[in-house]
Amino acid sequence: MTPDPRELLSRSKMSMLQVIAVAITIGLNALDGFDVLAISFAAPGIAEEWGINRAELGIVLSMELVGMAIGSIALGGLADRIGRRPTILACLVVMTGGMLMVPSATGMLELSVWRVLTGLGIGGMLAAINAAAAEFSNSKRRDLNVSLMAIGYPVGAVLGGLVVAQLLKFYEWRSIFYFGGLVTALFIPLVLLFVPESVHWLSQKQPKGALDKINRTLTRMGHPTITALPVVTETQRKQSATGIFTRGLILTTILVTLAYFLHITTFYFILKWVPKIVVDMGFAASSAAGVLTWANVGGATGGAVLGLLAQRYNVKALTIGVLIISTVMVTVFGHVEADLAQISLICACAGFFTNAGVVGLYAILARAFPTHVRGSGTGFAIGTGRGGSVLAPMLGGFLFAAGFELPSVAFIISAGSLIAAAALFFLKLSPDIDGGTSTANAATDPAVTPAPATR
Repeated sequence: MTPDPRELLSRSKMSMLQVIAVAITIGLNALDGFDVLAISFAAPGIAEEWGINRAELGIVLSMELVGMAIGSIALGGLADRIGRRPTILACLVVMTGGMLMVPSATGMLELSVWRVLTGLGIGGMLAAINAAAAEFSNSKRRDLNVSLMAIGYPVGAVLGGLVVAQLLKFYEWRSIFYFGGLVTALFIPLVLLFVPESVHWLSQKQPKGALDKINRTLTRMGHPTITALPVVTETQRKQSATGIFTRGLILTTILVTLAYFLHITTFYFILKWVPKIVVDMGFAASSAAGVLTWANVGGATGGAVLGLLAQRYNVKALTIGVLIISTVMVTVFGHVEADLAQISLICACAGFFTNAGVVGLYAILARAFPTHVRGSGTGFAIGTGRGGSVLAPMLGGFLFAAGFELPSVAFIISAGSLIAAAALFFLKLSPDIDGGTSTANAATDPAVTPAPATR
């Protein structure tokens, strides 16, 4: 009997190609970290040059999140229809164009259009790379690899922050977007060379030439080839993205989307408003970029720690715990004094727990949905969540404009993480993904035999 290549990859030691592919997904998420925060780094300069107030700035800060929400929902489904690889490549082209056009903007409307375009590319790519990181991993390393992919975000922000701090000493805010566009473009040939189409996706969808593509990838990974594709019925092969709303998956979809929505709102309040808050305390824009860098150093560390712990402990319990602590740390941030060292320390601690929560949610998303809707489910949760995160900079801006002080604003927005933890309490997950299908939902997928749920 011809072995199922998905099971072969799940059981086998990861090859160098798999390691490189996962590493590239980390780099791609690092682009997300830099691209999304580019507008935060540039915000003080834009506000000064164009004379816009906090409420108007909050709207500008939210625009790429609007695009990201649309891109995640629309293009996440595309990753399930046409494949992970072409979706990633298309999104990189869109991101590059959006970043490089920002410096030409002469007003808020034009700037908003290019930030929405950049967000479209980021949103679609996030859904595709989360699926790719899970599907290029074996079962032993899956949670760790998805967590590493997720911490690419703060790593990109940290490295970008170091570069931006230097750029802002010598150049204006437009240089940030030139740099970001160039680095984004450099990833296109890397994906072409080192990220083949997912074997899991090819085995499930079985497009024309799927057997040859799977065998070429297996050969590059050092595995024996197969003589026939896994048996998948026509109904299974053509399952659509709307499967996330079927009876077997609807509760999972609601809970993970709600949790992501609420926590990301808290997460983005820190990321979007730190530079402006620090500048308003009397510090230079380069110092504000440095504080945001420390927040992301904490975020990268927190994500790595959670990924390592998830190999031994229940990922849902870990995520609930860090979400609760996130609530506390964001509230503490609201009481920070105008001392650069203290601000940096508190932001690093807040970043540690808020990003660990994001990493935990990504690991949960990779487990929650089967192959045929993994991109769609992840895209819907991320898209809806990032749509909700549009509220963070806007809500912060309007609360500040209404006369609320920082302690009150931080306390109100920190509640998102606490309610997200409550939502995850009701989510049930299984410990592994078998043959590319989440065993938590295997009963709804006739292609696999369900394993007993333990969570």
